[in-house]
Amino acid sequence: MRVLGIETSCDETGVAIYDGELGLMAHSLYSQAHIHAEYGGVVPEIASRDHVRKLIPLLDECLERAGSRRDEIDGVAYTAGPGLIGALLVGASAGRAIAQALNVPAIAVHHMEGHLLAPLLEPEPPVFPFVALLVSGGHTMLVEVSKIGIYRVLGETRDDAAGEAFDKTAKLLGLGYPGGPVLARAAESGDPDKYAFPRPMTDRPGLEFSFSGLKTHTRNLWHKHSAEQNACADIAAGFQQAVVDTMVIKCRRAMQQTRCGQLIIAGGVGANLQLRETLAQAGRKHGWAVSYPRIEFCTDNGAMIAYAGYHRLLAGASEPAVISARPRWPLDELMSTA
Repeated sequence: MRVLGIETSCDETGVAIYDGELGLMAHSLYSQAHIHAEYGGVVPEIASRDHVRKLIPLLDECLERAGSRRDEIDGVAYTAGPGLIGALLVGASAGRAIAQALNVPAIAVHHMEGHLLAPLLEPEPPVFPFVALLVSGGHTMLVEVSKIGIYRVLGETRDDAAGEAFDKTAKLLGLGYPGGPVLARAAESGDPDKYAFPRPMTDRPGLEFSFSGLKTHTRNLWHKHSAEQNACADIAAGFQQAVVDTMVIKCRRAMQQTRCGQLIIAGGVGANLQLRETLAQAGRKHGWAVSYPRIEFCTDNGAMIAYAGYHRLLAGASEPAVISARPRWPLDELMSTA
């Protein structure tokens, strides 16, 4: 089975082709980050319009890279949620139209399931069961993954996601957008111990996250110390260290609770090198393996959607031929593929 995957949940347009025998044949990705940087964050209407402009050219590019004809596509997978409703509808409309034209099935894919399964695209994929730390601009959660389609949410953020906190803190410090990469670069020349930062919700049991208070604490530090030499870099370093430490503490608890031997990190913040290095150290210390998707598959992409859709279509999943999107879609509402 050969599946076309379409991702348009936010500000990346992704297209990919996954074949059950040949694996990932090709993927194409276009990021709108340079457009939204002018506004300091994603503008939903601009994102939707740019998906309309870029999706079909990316599809043609991806087919050419894969050496595949349109009539060799056996199914279409598209991100139906969660995400920006206008952006989601672009991908859902295109996916449904392509499937109708080719007379093949289409399947709505949960964006976070795509991120959960992205590490399985690697040459040495993680083995089930595993715990997944999903960290992105819109989500921060810990999920126990028994196998494809069987997920149990262990804990998630009560307010801001980690990626959102990075973006807002970078904007506060005048570093630009997207916040994760620019704040990480600023932190390289900073002292993470110069100022005291809390590790939110680590002084109590549980696996939930909260980054809103950390963001407020950072704002107060900046207002008080912004005139000091190297304050921007020092605050960036302290903030990043606090976020990383918080996620490592929660991951350690999740591994102890589930007794899993494998941890995966996925989502845009999963590209953060300090987070990767610190979790790798924790894994070596406590005896669990840590794996990630390649950097290009940490951010939103069509490959993860094609892969997730392939497995759902292979399991016989079907749905009404309607165009629909779900800006809010709890992961635990997904049906099992078993």
